[in-house]
Amino acid sequence: MMSSVTLAAGNPVQHVINHATVVNEDGWWIWSSAQTNMLISAAILLFGGLFVAKAVSTGQESEGHARWVTGNRFAHMIEVICGYLRENTVRPLIGKRTSTFMPFLWTLFFFILVNNLLGLIPLLDLNNVIAGKFAPESVAEHKAFIGGTATQSIWVTGALAIVSAVVINAAGVKEMGLKDYFGHMTGGLKFSIPFLPVICLIFIIEFAGTFIKPIALAIRLFANMTAGHILVAVLLGFAADGFFQSDSVVIGLPVGILSSLGVIAIYFLELFVAFLQAFVFMFLTTVFISLLEHHGDHDHESGHAGAPAHA
Repeated sequence: MMSSVTLAAGNPVQHVINHATVVNEDGWWIWSSAQTNMLISAAILLFGGLFVAKAVSTGQESEGHARWVTGNRFAHMIEVICGYLRENTVRPLIGKRTSTFMPFLWTLFFFILVNNLLGLIPLLDLNNVIAGKFAPESVAEHKAFIGGTATQSIWVTGALAIVSAVVINAAGVKEMGLKDYFGHMTGGLKFSIPFLPVICLIFIIEFAGTFIKPIALAIRLFANMTAGHILVAVLLGFAADGFFQSDSVVIGLPVGILSSLGVIAIYFLELFVAFLQAFVFMFLTTVFISLLEHHGDHDHESGHAGAPAHA
């Protein structure tokens, strides 16, 4: 019974994907495990953010120089991460607009990161163990209240990408104006009859890119989180079969040991990937924001000053 609901389940994908919790009569999902995970992530960010903000904030004057020191190591780590993202990643790309977009970009990074990390905790298996004792039919129907990986769902990554796309294009319109926003889609070419076919082609490509960029963001995060977590589930299944299901100790024990070592190695890799994919999503969003600005004006000023600061 245990193997059917936990590590040795026949389909490792079931350990990763979103599961329905409540389904109405028409088959629509009212609630799912990914929604629970996202609520947990939101709570972690809310209360964790308040905790870090209090530790980072400047103390009373009576504390002397100690009032400038961050209150604990965890808050100091978050402060360093935030500072690096702002000064070394975002500011070189969008300059004076950094302070405007950092709250959104920080939220994007940490929300994705926390969901990625939650996906590495076997909450779904714990849910199945508990549910299997009291409502085994729910396990058989692959229903679960919690677990899986929220950022594995294309619906979740798609929603994140849509939010990013709205911010990217709204920032472009605000920075450039509506006329120049659509004008940049012609590659800077002035309207003329001989160049009309080229202008139309460039405009179509650039306009399509407005939709392709967020789609790429969604698919990249979805694919990376799906592949890595399924690999972990497969190795856990091999380990469980080797230790508990094999009829031969000579075969089962080595398979179980090697699979367990593989799980440890892949888990460390997945920890790195969890941070990397959160960073990549935030970084590419910043890049797309930086593309929608008056580059020509900056380059013109740099040329007169003779300084490569903008580059």
